[in-house]
Amino acid sequence: MRETNPITDLNTQEIFDSENSLEIPIYMKREIAIVQGDGAIVYDSNGEKYIDCVSGIGVASVGHSNSDVVKAITNQASKIITTPEIFYNDTRAQLLKLLNKITPTELTQIFLCNSGTEAIEAAIKFTKSTTGKSEFISMVRGFHGRTIGALSASFNKHYKDDFEPLLTGFHFVPFNNFSKLIEKVNENTAGIIVELIQGNGGVHIAKQEFILKIRELCNEKGIMLIFDEVQTGFCRTGYMFALEKYGIIPDILCLAKAMGGGIPIGATICSSKIEIGLSKHGSTFGGNPLACAASIATIQFMLDNKLSQQAQEKGEYFLRKLQSLELRLIRKIRQEGLLIGIECKQKVGNYIIELQNNGLLVNSAGSNVIRLLPPLVISYEQLDLVIEKLSVILN
Repeated sequence: MRETNPITDLNTQEIFDSENSLEIPIYMKREIAIVQGDGAIVYDSNGEKYIDCVSGIGVASVGHSNSDVVKAITNQASKIITTPEIFYNDTRAQLLKLLNKITPTELTQIFLCNSGTEAIEAAIKFTKSTTGKSEFISMVRGFHGRTIGALSASFNKHYKDDFEPLLTGFHFVPFNNFSKLIEKVNENTAGIIVELIQGNGGVHIAKQEFILKIRELCNEKGIMLIFDEVQTGFCRTGYMFALEKYGIIPDILCLAKAMGGGIPIGATICSSKIEIGLSKHGSTFGGNPLACAASIATIQFMLDNKLSQQAQEKGEYFLRKLQSLELRLIRKIRQEGLLIGIECKQKVGNYIIELQNNGLLVNSAGSNVIRLLPPLVISYEQLDLVIEKLSVILN
């Protein structure tokens, strides 16, 4: 009789064997099977626990298995799980009203989808439809997703090489360099796509003047400004949306990740400038009631528990304590709220595994940057443990 572990009916090797033999091998798997979570803690198939600073890559901002989200999903599942956008739905209507309330008043039109890359794809299509133009300006180190349109807007050649040719007309300029950007603008420029913080690209933060000048340029030239806040949105940076820090409103705002508390959902939220014909775009699962219910509960939890303020205060606490240690392997720390990039003096792959072996899960953002995206509900005691574990490995 085979041994089982305390959390799942499959033992660890069976989990590894099943995924390794049956999945297309496109992921670099770590030797760990996560099977349960609670708040900022996850458990592997052997019952070992870890502080999770990956959070499903920025998804579990309200914590794993958040009771409000679980309750909302359970209640909605007993009512109706899915109905397409060709029919009206009460839960969807409630989410639309809530999104309209928390986003800038200039953004009045919402398209619901299932992921960040879908939100970007919609933004590209809506921009082309509105302007009648086909070229875009994106940023060096920018990342917007892995479908063909979103990938075309992304910079890293590693993600792109095997899928060329991608969409034409995407031009890349150095982040925070407006003089280089304006050189790429022409009469066929439809949109400019920018992350206010480049998460995948190393946690680089946009300068106020850079974003302001882009907004002024877009106003002057009739170009659509697209903010990709898939990673920065929903309290991650100490604001409900990072755009609040800049006081600048895009024509299109792309959201996902933390929006559903772990349930897949995304949104492309547009100003009244955006026009697209009836039935020119759509999504089978977009706006499904189950995801909408999860999103309502997630956003309401964020508001009720002031997670923006928590992210800001905890991020400042973390930065202050980590900097005070003057760890010898750290070159620089970049941080907004609880979106944290630790740039190291050498490649971080081995450090990430060592941290995992010491009960801390982190991810990379480039070869020499450790990225931390902890649940925003992480406690100060847990943050102290994160700092302690980092100090052991990075000193």
